[in-house]
Amino acid sequence: MSLEAIDLGDSLPSVILKNEKGEDVDVSTLVASKGAIFFSIPKVDTDVLPRRYIGGCTTQACGFRDQFPDFSGQNFDVYCLSADPPTEQLKWQLKIELPYPLISDVDRTLITALGAKSPEGRTARGHFIFAPGGKLVEKQLPVTPKDSPVLALEFVKKFNEGKASL
Repeated sequence: MSLEAIDLGDSLPSVILKNEKGEDVDVSTLVASKGAIFFSIPKVDTDVLPRRYIGGCTTQACGFRDQFPDFSGQNFDVYCLSADPPTEQLKWQLKIELPYPLISDVDRTLITALGAKSPEGRTARGHFIFAPGGKLVEKQLPVTPKDSPVLALEFVKKFNEGKASL
């Protein structure tokens, strides 16, 4: 299955993916009444990769973990998006105590539509913010692991104050 490219102002389409528990999730339902941040990472549990890859995904995920109450307070949910299978996602979620769901896109259907598939076929690091109702209002691609949660929270606060625009 392929999706049309999702650009700023477009709505999140209905696509069924798996969460970290292996359950089907229609991602369009995740933004029906609340906003959502989907942050994309190349690989969960990068501690098992060669040293040059270590740290980025965990840094980004833990940044969103540490700011999770702030996102919730702004009426936005957080989701980690990767091409890893649910079993790997669940192990990593438990290992680093992530309070939010992980979305498995093994075929990179949504990842590609968001523009987060690298030329090498990997998942690029970024984040995508959808307003309540599902419209894409912010896209940061690429973004550094450390900056991603900070920039996302800044945008969400401005959005809720009516100061953010497409």
